[in-house]
Amino acid sequence: MTGPLRATAGWLAGRSALPTAVRAVFGYYGHTGAFDLGSLRLKSTVDDRTEAMVEDVFTLVESELAREFDVESVTFEYDTKLLLPAELTLGYLYRRAQRRADGTDPVAGSTWASRVANAVGDDSYRTPADPSDVGEAPASPEAMVDRAEYLTRIVIEALLDGDMRDAVNDGEYEDFEVSISVDEDERARVARIAQETLQADLEDHLEELPDELTDVYEWAVDLSEAHQDRDPHFRDLYERARDGAAGAVTEIESEYRDAPFDAETDVFGDEQHDLPYLWTQYARVGVIYDAMIEMYRAAGLPVETAFKRSIVLAIIAAQIWLDDVDDYGADVEDGQLTPVTAEYLLADSDREAARRVQEITERYLDIARSHAAETESPLTGIATEYIYHSGNPHVLPGTGQL
Repeated sequence: MTGPLRATAGWLAGRSALPTAVRAVFGYYGHTGAFDLGSLRLKSTVDDRTEAMVEDVFTLVESELAREFDVESVTFEYDTKLLLPAELTLGYLYRRAQRRADGTDPVAGSTWASRVANAVGDDSYRTPADPSDVGEAPASPEAMVDRAEYLTRIVIEALLDGDMRDAVNDGEYEDFEVSISVDEDERARVARIAQETLQADLEDHLEELPDELTDVYEWAVDLSEAHQDRDPHFRDLYERARDGAAGAVTEIESEYRDAPFDAETDVFGDEQHDLPYLWTQYARVGVIYDAMIEMYRAAGLPVETAFKRSIVLAIIAAQIWLDDVDDYGADVEDGQLTPVTAEYLLADSDREAARRVQEITERYLDIARSHAAETESPLTGIATEYIYHSGNPHVLPGTGQL
């Protein structure tokens, strides 16, 4: 039974006049009754340190751009939503380390705490104190924090590299921003330089890691690229279904919406196997975050399976509810099969399709939220609420009829 405080929190979460972040906090408390002030206080610390890690990555790009364009200096920015899971995992490990500590706060005196506070410019953060111990459990809470930060810096670069690689392959350069004036061809050049710079630096990092960590990363890239290779087939299915070709809709149902999960890569419980689009969206976006968590585990850091499931399910939901919903019009025009465009083919009406998209998203987020509560990770649970309240389903046909 929900008490009056939780009921009030749930009501406040539904008030669109409130900031999305505030609605997310109220929504998570209203759903679970969980409120961990210590984890919430860590958010600003996580934000500061991961922002410094991103700046460290972009400094490499800026140096290379300045050289390539023969200018004294240049600032570089790249807009992406893909780093949230890395931030949540770092916050989760910070909290685990704090609970293991005896008196002192292991987060306060870490390697990246020093870099943020003093703008340290050396490369001491790049290698753990003893690289040969990376695959073993850290000897202390302080060692756990330093190793979590060390790996998060690498993971952030890997996520940025992967996202930039997709953007370059798709010819989408608008998110690559520089302080110098560039034309369309030069912006494409900026994008290629940025991605190649990150790829080269990432490869240097990966060479320093044990094979157990690099094998996980390479496996995820291979699976993701294999899914990308099927894109022309999915586009063909979409066009055939729109043209009324016999059997095309049935193929979308069996190969895309209800595709069976590969048993060798199954990270979910039996109760989640009936989630629509689980396998295709796992191969599309979820596998990268599965690998991210497995890299932390291979580095000897304690991350629970339930936490991994919460991250993977939340990122799939975000892909559907934020990107695929927002891009619905462009995807229809471009002939792109996504869970959203698929539902508008499979449903009997626009109203029913819009309802299904919302219902599918809520199912993913409900399970992700439950796993977050199970692992006492309120930041992750709040992130599920933030994803939901950040969506704009009103761009979809039929939403106004709900």
